[in-house]
Amino acid sequence: MTGYVVAPDERSGRADDVAPRGTHWARFADRVVTWAPEPARLGRGARTADRLLLITQVGRSFQDAHPDLTPVLEHGRHLVVADTDPSLLAVTPDAEPGADEHAHWRVEPLPADAVVVGLPAAPPARVDPAIAGLLGELSSPLYAADVAWLAGLPTRHSLSTHFATAAGWAAARMTALGFAATRVPITVGAGTSENVIGDRAGVGSGPRDLVLITAHLDSVNLAGGPAASAPGADDNASGSAGVLELARVLAAHAWRADVRLILFGGEEQGLHGSQQYVAALPGADRARLRAVLNMDMIATRNSPAPTVLLEGATVSAGLIADLATAAATYTGLRVETSLSPFASDHVPFITAGLPAVLTIEGADSANGHIHSANDTLAFIDHAFALDILRMNLAALAGWLGSTSGAPRPAGSAVSWGPGRLDVFVVGTDSTLQHTWWEGAGWQPSPGGFETLGGTIARP
Repeated sequence: MTGYVVAPDERSGRADDVAPRGTHWARFADRVVTWAPEPARLGRGARTADRLLLITQVGRSFQDAHPDLTPVLEHGRHLVVADTDPSLLAVTPDAEPGADEHAHWRVEPLPADAVVVGLPAAPPARVDPAIAGLLGELSSPLYAADVAWLAGLPTRHSLSTHFATAAGWAAARMTALGFAATRVPITVGAGTSENVIGDRAGVGSGPRDLVLITAHLDSVNLAGGPAASAPGADDNASGSAGVLELARVLAAHAWRADVRLILFGGEEQGLHGSQQYVAALPGADRARLRAVLNMDMIATRNSPAPTVLLEGATVSAGLIADLATAAATYTGLRVETSLSPFASDHVPFITAGLPAVLTIEGADSANGHIHSANDTLAFIDHAFALDILRMNLAALAGWLGSTSGAPRPAGSAVSWGPGRLDVFVVGTDSTLQHTWWEGAGWQPSPGGFETLGGTIARP
């Protein structure tokens, strides 16, 4: 038999000094599980089990299916279970009725001597006034309006006409922001849905990095079926609206890297949109992919301390570190981390060896409203969501490479506004010349000037 102890621990790094010699440990933020073959070796408080299992779940899906099972430890989407029933490893996950099998939980042996959920001690960096100003452009009312519009549809089930309505609305929003929008068909089971993609070229010379900002647009009501009410306010109008709000702010500035927005369909039926997108991604884009920032459920605060989970893999470690530093510098968020990706649209990218990270509300298993008619605006915390967007935008500014608003040629900048720089110079023939930066390039033509008329007397 295996003996185990669950104990609090405030350290965020290695925990091998926490477990007695000859035992194993697994860290979940500020708590550590220790276990050994013989219960007596752990001392007072040890309990016994045949083996310990790690459950990773979406919402409370596993617990809802096993209401009589008491976890050894519960930490957000992660559970530790003392397994006395071998059938748990072979359990059939819940799935949307009639859809392709889509696991809403994963069962595996609890990894030994591992940090399952980290609690990084990222110190704040020096505040960059330019980034602070950029974050100040985020708008809670505009974000809230987008969440409300999406959640106001009866459903955004991937195969519904309402999803097509949402996709058309999102594509129009991208176009209005200056992105080249396309709607790409995807297959979902025997039906067809779509991904909505918006592209905006950077201004860097030579090969440019590519940064993706993603979320899933669809919603689902698992118990009610495809036609049932599924407002999906948190899951995932919150993330989709977040993509559009970040795009609105980014569109007012010039960036060296290319920006690509993607709102995926088919996520709730098995990550169809993101899997098919990654499978079709050209090699040239894979080679220049700097980062994938995925947002899924970012607007329900489930714990006293506002907490965000950054989930990725080893390939995502740099992105996670950047986000943790951004959170410490520009927000009051408590950050937790996981290198065990599961059940959202960052997973296909990571499986392909591409750097992707999920930002999701912490303690999401406390959110019992998702995948039902109850995922409504009543449970949305816009201030919390804006903090996550601040963190994301601060990191994006580093990945995209700011040009400090626009390149500045010789001449007098006499007008400066959001996303625009006007430059006036006197030509060799003493005429007044004008050029301006707006959107993604110099106007009226790259590097060109317009003659305003008249001449300027030279001293």
